[in-house]
Amino acid sequence: MSLVFDAHPPAFVPVHNGGMFPVRRIFCVGKNYAEHVKEMGGDPKASSPVFFTKPADAIVVGGNDVPYPQATDNLHFEGELVVALGKGGRDLQSREDAGSLIFGTACGCDLTRRDLQHAAKKAGIPWDTAKGFDHSAPIGTIGRWQDFPPNDFDAAHLVTRVNDEVRQDAPLTSMIWTVPEIIIALSKFFELKSGDLIFTGTPEGVGPLVPGDKVAIEIGSLPPLRFSITET
Repeated sequence: MSLVFDAHPPAFVPVHNGGMFPVRRIFCVGKNYAEHVKEMGGDPKASSPVFFTKPADAIVVGGNDVPYPQATDNLHFEGELVVALGKGGRDLQSREDAGSLIFGTACGCDLTRRDLQHAAKKAGIPWDTAKGFDHSAPIGTIGRWQDFPPNDFDAAHLVTRVNDEVRQDAPLTSMIWTVPEIIIALSKFFELKSGDLIFTGTPEGVGPLVPGDKVAIEIGSLPPLRFSITET
């Protein structure tokens, strides 16, 4: 096979204690914390999980700067737990089957062009331009499942700081849908495969970012995510 131009390099995320995780697809869950659903004007009990996607090359590895995106005046942070899959499956039925797919977890941030999202919602059109733009998926180092087991999440909080000020602080147990439930539901729509990332939703407290802001996201003992917003 002869390529008509050079292929773009794949996206990778570093793994704690060595190795690189090759990213295949990025799935995201909306409306997974009741208080965030309420702050966005929704009803947390109104629907099943809402899924959307980002391109793999939207990944920004922690420690790297994120340029302020074009076509927006209202960029928002959304701190999230990210689940990295090491195996695939479809139409899963049990929590055990879902759990067996997990390679590890990481701190992530679903950057959102909020003004474009509001306009899309009002017009009843897809959110792609609001969610799937360049550099919209910062992610920290992935912790292997065996090193950061699920039992640790029982007491873990997701904490987002902007310029050292706490903006989000919520226990992972306040998620409406658990990680296994998210994987099971997602497998009904897509055949999941190794290399897939799942951003599992954000709690209340989201807000705007401007150039010069420094963002830090921490979840329990996972490696933290840190990045800065720069001029375009």
